[in-house]
Order: sequence, then C-alpha cells, then structure tokens
Amino acid sequence: MPRFQDVAKEVGLTVPHISSPEKKYIVESMSGGVGLIDCDNDGKLDVMTVNGSTIERFRQGGDPLITLYHQDPGFKFSDITQAAGLTRKGWGMGLAVADYDNDGLPDIYVTGFGGNALYHNLGGCRFEDVTDKAGLAVGGFSTGAAWADYDRDGRVDLYVSRYIHFDMNHLPTFGSDEKNCRFKGILVQCGPWGMLGESDFLFHNRGDGTFEDVTKKAAVEDTNRYYGLGVIWGDYDNDGWPDLYVANDAGPNYLYHNKHDGTFEEVGMLSGIALSGDGLEQGSMGVDWGDYLHEGRPSMLVTNFTEQPDTLYHNLGKSTFSDVSMPAKLTQPTWPFVGWGTAFFDMDNDGWLDIFVANGHVYPQVDSIAASAPYRQPIQLFRNGRDGTFEDVSSTLSEIPPQSRRGAAFGDINNDGNVDVVLLNLGAPPTLLLKEGGNSNYRVLFKLVGTISNKMAIGARVTVKAGQLVQFSEVRSGGSYLSQNDTRLHFGLGPEAKISEVEIRWPSGKIELVKDLPADNIYTLVEGEGMKDKIALPSPAVRHN
Repeated sequence: MPRFQDVAKEVGLTVPHISSPEKKYIVESMSGGVGLIDCDNDGKLDVMTVNGSTIERFRQGGDPLITLYHQDPGFKFSDITQAAGLTRKGWGMGLAVADYDNDGLPDIYVTGFGGNALYHNLGGCRFEDVTDKAGLAVGGFSTGAAWADYDRDGRVDLYVSRYIHFDMNHLPTFGSDEKNCRFKGILVQCGPWGMLGESDFLFHNRGDGTFEDVTKKAAVEDTNRYYGLGVIWGDYDNDGWPDLYVANDAGPNYLYHNKHDGTFEEVGMLSGIALSGDGLEQGSMGVDWGDYLHEGRPSMLVTNFTEQPDTLYHNLGKSTFSDVSMPAKLTQPTWPFVGWGTAFFDMDNDGWLDIFVANGHVYPQVDSIAASAPYRQPIQLFRNGRDGTFEDVSSTLSEIPPQSRRGAAFGDINNDGNVDVVLLNLGAPPTLLLKEGGNSNYRVLFKLVGTISNKMAIGARVTVKAGQLVQFSEVRSGGSYLSQNDTRLHFGLGPEAKISEVEIRWPSGKIELVKDLPADNIYTLVEGEGMKDKIALPSPAVRHN
C-alpha cells in the first residue's frame, strides 16, 4: 500500500492561508485553490497557494492573492512571491495556469472576491500584472477558472465561474435567517441558499494579449445564476473538441457540449450528469474527469456537501452518464463529509485510476453538535478494484491530521515517477503529501509542446498502450477545487517495462504516433517533431527481474 508523508514544513511550504476562525460569512469559507507550475522551465515543479483574507483585512486593501514557492536544489522551496511580482491584493479564491500568448512560458490566472488577476510570465519566474490590459479583472465573487482552446484556433480561452452576490457593505447577520443561516439547529453563516447567484464568463483569446467576453454569443450565459464553483474542460464524447463541466453549489450542474462553431449546448440534465441518481440537487464543489474502467471514455467525479455522497458519473457513451456512486462503494464513506479538491490519479502506478478527496466542513460551529461530522475532517483515498468498485484505503493516511481543507493539486513534484499532492488548509500552512517508496511498477510522464496547437498543448489527449492495458489522459488547465495540477501527464504501467504505442491527439486535431518507448522516463513530445527529450526516472526501490 502506498505511503504518503507530509513534508510541507521541512521543505519550506510554511505560509498560512488567511481566514478568520469563526467563519461568520460565506466568503470566509470558500477559499482556496493550490497549483503546480514550472515557472522557469527548469523541469521542476513550483508550488502556488491561494492566500484568502478576512473582512477586516479586505476592507483595508486585502492580501496578495497567491504565494509562489520556487523549488530549489535539495528539494527545498523558497517564497518568491514579491520578487516574482505577484503583488495584486484582494481576496484570493482559485487559480489556473496556461500559456495564453504561446511564448513558451506558463502564465497564471487567479480568481477572487472583488477582482481577479492575470499574471504574464516574463521568464525566470518573474511576472507582469496584465489584468486590466487583458480585460480579465471580472469582479464579483469569482471561483473556478479553466483554460482551453474551445474553437481550436491555436490560442487558449478562459472560463470563469462565479458564486454568489456578496455585498461587503451590507453583511448578512450571522445566524439571522432561520432557513438559510442555521444548520441542524445552530447559528451559522448565511448562504448560499437565499442569496442571489452571479453569472459565469467565457473569454475568447484575441491573440493580441486581450480577451473578448463571448459568454452570451457562445451560449454559456448561466441565466439561472447558479452558484458556480469547480470547472473543468474535457472531451467527454471523444469528438476532438473540448466540452465544459461546471459544478454548482446547491443547484444542478452544467455540461456544455461544444458544437464546433464557437457555441455550446447545455446538456447536463439530458445526459444525466446534472443531479444525483435519485434526482436531487447537490452542493457540488470539486471535479475531475477520468477513465477509471479503461473504456476509452472519461467519467466524472464530483465532490459534494455533507450528507450528500460524492458522485461518480459513469460515462456510458452516446452522451449519457449514470450515477454509480452506490455500486462503486463511494456513497457510504463520503456521505458524512464535505468534499472539495479531488482527482482520479494512479497512486500505485498499477495502471488503474484511484480516487483522492480532500474534506473539511464550512461551519466551525458543527463541533458543538453531538454525532455531527467535525469541522476538521480526514483525507480520503479509494483504491480502484478494477471491477467498477473502489476500496476505502483512507487508513493509510491516518497519520495526516484532519483539517478543513479546500484545494488539492496533483503532480510528480520531486520527479520520482510518483504522483504527490498539495493541499490547502483553511487558516493554516499547506500540506505536501510526498508519495514514498512503493512497488516495482513501471511508470512514465509526458510533457507536450504544441506548435500549431496552443504551446502548452492544453486539451491534448495522450493514449498509451503497454501490454494489455490501454489508457488515456488529457492535458488540462483548472479542475479539482479551484486548483491546477501538473500539466505533464502521468501513467502507471504496472509490470510493463515498454510502451508499444503512444497516440497524441493534439488540440489542432492532428494525430501522431510514437512507438516502442521504454518506461521510467519523462518524455517531451513536440507537435510535428516527435520526441525531443527524455529524462530518466529513478528506478523504484523494489523491482523484480
């Protein structure tokens, strides 16, 4: 069984997220995301955490939206936020990474309450605040962000979800409304029930450093004003065009099908992915796509509020989904908790996707309720049973203290071939779960570079064939809960030392094949040019000949 150790403190991830202890207002409960970025292209992942704020601090100008840690030699991290120029202040919520101007350097978009930020990478982990010039300040209560080239013009576009209308000058009175500010009889923060929602946005990349608001034109206007949180792009129907899924808190979720003409059709209800299997609206937060059964189709995982299990929507093909949370054995273990950051990821490199869920309540006051799930909650880990079920192996993380967590980002942070996890802890420094040791399974990572497609190849799909196993993944910007994973694609290969074929379907639509690659490497694949670089991964501690 894989072991994870929290090494955040010893490696230098020490800046606490800012949040008031009482959580009297909903804005204090929703931050924030975490992210992974290689900001200087040195081949090592750097770490970003969203900072949050408080009512008092926000009224005085707010806090820097994010903290950026550079990975230094010896696997230590240093806080370079100020030197990097990431100085815009506000109330940070989430983040997403993409190279919006195709200059080969990853840029950062940060969402927040009261204003967002676009940071253009100048090289060497130095950034310029181009928010206003680009037209992406947005305003309101922005939460999720995700980049994708929805019209396949070679430039990534940006979707931003927004949550509720929150007026800093007219704060709701804690515990006042019997219906919307109480939980199991105790006084709590108000909302989101009873509050007005805010619309979402889609911005089209003009290619000159500015963006056009095409929300209405593209038919993704969110006229219902649902409370948007996690957002993720993914090609659920395998037609080569990115579709969009939006998790809404306390309302039906959206699935926007890409019509290939710059517009979308909202098909969430029709396809069975908007509500729970028994037709209930859920408090949805975190999202991820993954082909957990090797069927060649991505299914959807959504984390939800307490007493609503996290939902696994199995992709049945023909643009329909089925809620299989109960038969997958996810209902009972996830029911008590409030789920946030999440992923399908291969924790043991056996070639089968496992599930990770970060939990944490929104009301500190629940600790006064007998038999209630506590405010600080455990992390959950589910191992793929290879038959559509998942085994709860959360006990392997029992040494990691419970926290009220939000964002989770996944990637191979120390380049050892294993997926590690960064977690945001409300009002505390982050957690960095480093995967330790392990088994003899082989693995591989792919970094993709677009030439006709967008430079970071966001939206590309890689299909790997090794032995009898065929698996795929897509390069994504955004996802989980308001977070950013490693954009390199990781595949566990089990006992297979060799990959017979790699198929890359680039966002441009171009398909390329690479054959006969040895496992245990990080490969760089360039559109139209094939393999450009490989870096050997260390051999696992245990390997049988």
